[in-house]
Amino acid sequence: MPLSAMRKEDPPQSPSPGHPRRPAAGAAPAVRLVEVSAEHAGQRLDNFLLRECKGVPKSHLYKAIRGGQVRVNKGRASAETRLAGGDVVRIPPLRLPDPGQPRPVPGTEFPVVYEDEALLVVDKPAGVAVHGGSGVSFGVIEQLRAARPAQPFLELAHRLDRETSGLLMLAKNRRALLALHEMLREGRGRKRYYALVEGDWVNDRQHIRLPLLKWTTRSGERRVRVDEAGQFAHTVVTLQRRYGAFSLVQAELRTGRTHQIRVHLAASGFPIVGDDKYGRDATRHAFAQQGFARMFLHAFSLEMDHPLGAEPLHLRAELPAACQAVLDQLEKDAHDAP
Repeated sequence: MPLSAMRKEDPPQSPSPGHPRRPAAGAAPAVRLVEVSAEHAGQRLDNFLLRECKGVPKSHLYKAIRGGQVRVNKGRASAETRLAGGDVVRIPPLRLPDPGQPRPVPGTEFPVVYEDEALLVVDKPAGVAVHGGSGVSFGVIEQLRAARPAQPFLELAHRLDRETSGLLMLAKNRRALLALHEMLREGRGRKRYYALVEGDWVNDRQHIRLPLLKWTTRSGERRVRVDEAGQFAHTVVTLQRRYGAFSLVQAELRTGRTHQIRVHLAASGFPIVGDDKYGRDATRHAFAQQGFARMFLHAFSLEMDHPLGAEPLHLRAELPAACQAVLDQLEKDAHDAP
């Protein structure tokens, strides 16, 4: 069933089938009541709003949710609330772009690591957001949709930070998306990352179990810190190579919290090189002067069963050339050191 909506000034009635009605060009925005279709059942409230409110800054949407302006079935809801088919979402007045003005999203394909009728896995470059919002006009998902106009369904199965490169999964139908979400929630499969950290990593293999809590800075930026009031988080770190003042480690996610690897490594005293939120500014600036202006965190391996089949998938994305060049230089420096 398609999404539906009505204006605030319309007489009370149940949302009817059809596309959500928007204010005419130049008119003040109005409250919209949007019914969740079966196709979008199971989606998080924040992701639903990002799709419904094209062009509205993500920070505005989260503020509206926190302030109780966004309602689900007339009740307050959090950004993480999972919607059900038939739910009615109240969307407050938000300044939306003129629907007659097409958004200039460039259709872009990204390196495909795996693809079939249900699943698409791409190798996301660093510096590209996975979706628009928070000052970003568009991301991987919008660019792929623009590049594939005949694809009726394409949704992110999970997220990668903007400066993280590597394997990113997208679902090509609702059944695959729900199966991927269930697999990720239950911790099935293995997702592994390479990270270059500052410091001489000691243990060959180490389990980091530190609870993580999201918080918001005064400027409205979301951050994560270690806090006993936070959610359980588990990362397994394996040493790959020592380079004196730096170490290459492999990090395996056992849980999937926001910024988990970055915060766990920083809290352990080994911040990731180039991390602009949890790393050291001096180190980031030193590497940037040498031409490496990104965070050294790369999702290189994914091992899981196919979401709609029994066959196992073993997917890999090699280190980007810029990251490999850094390791080659560190290797050379270590070899030349007296």
